Amino acid sequence: MRFKSRMAVEHVQLLHNVIVPISRLTGGGGGPDGKSIGSGTTLYLDPEVLRISSRGGAGRTADGGGASQHAGGEQGAEGIACFSELIAMNGIFLEHKIQSIAENVIVFDIDLVQLQTALAATLQSLGGSSAGDSAKSAPLHNSSADARNSSRRSSSSFHSTSILVVMKLAKRGGLPCLCLDTSCANGTLDVHHAVPIRILRAEEWQHHLPPVVNTPDVQLEFQLDRPLRPVIERLKAISPIIYLEGSMAGELNLRIDNDAVSIRTFYDKLIPRVDEETSQSQTDPARCTLKVDSKKLLASLQWQSSMARGSVSSYIICMIENEMMVVHVVLNPEDVGFFTYYIPVHFLSPDMDI
Repeated sequence: MRFKSRMAVEHVQLLHNVIVPISRLTGGGGGPDGKSIGSGTTLYLDPEVLRISSRGGAGRTADGGGASQHAGGEQGAEGIACFSELIAMNGIFLEHKIQSIAENVIVFDIDLVQLQTALAATLQSLGGSSAGDSAKSAPLHNSSADARNSSRRSSSSFHSTSILVVMKLAKRGGLPCLCLDTSCANGTLDVHHAVPIRILRAEEWQHHLPPVVNTPDVQLEFQLDRPLRPVIERLKAISPIIYLEGSMAGELNLRIDNDAVSIRTFYDKLIPRVDEETSQSQTDPARCTLKVDSKKLLASLQWQSSMARGSVSSYIICMIENEMMVVHVVLNPEDVGFFTYYIPVHFLSPDMDI
């Protein structure tokens, strides 16, 4: 089994941007002995793609006793699933080689917090910034022109250097590890990181696939300059439950009700996304109401505060009544990949007063 890839600085930054919000779901818990690795994150590698599958809150009990919580993962993230797919060649790798007896597929468990820390340290050693720093200096919700200009500046900055990052599988201290080795052509930089992993059989990946859901009742695309997170954060401080009422007319209403207060927040002029198999014969736009834990909803939107300018191309909210809420985020550029959150919802019976 072999895996080795070459990455540019911009590729390391992209992978770090994606991993930061996902790692906040799982928390940490992997130990140095390799026995407690498995904080709810599994990676899949083949010649075409890199896939990440995470389960919210799994890091809380990764050590068997729940004592190690590395900030415990995002509060209220239990039950959330997150799935990401990134294009390998010309996506996050300059070049890569992968060999295994399972048709060149490699699957392993990894502590995503440790990987995020290694990527952040690599970027810092290169004089770059972590996602948190870049988000402070350049918000995610920018115009498309700003995103293009930012991309050009990043690209030109990278090509003016001779820095190379190698990601590979190797053994360190007798344990299998995912290693990050950073070097500079003039020999002024030589940094190494090793994150312990647990190798799985390729067929075990079937247990880490994203949930199968029905066709959404409502799908709405948001403009990047209209983030949901700040509103949800305020509502969460008032109520543990948020009702979402969506319409294919391009409208989304957020509602909380309790003994002390009743609040409504309205979004309009959103972009309805209609699947090809969806009937166009309906005279009235489809509607859907979901009852969601406010903590879970906020946990699935943390990427809006942590990802750097230009990292995201678009995001879509999908609503499946009494089943699931899905947040689908497309990276920039669009052909690089995506990540998707699957948030459980409460059951609403027809006779309930909502």
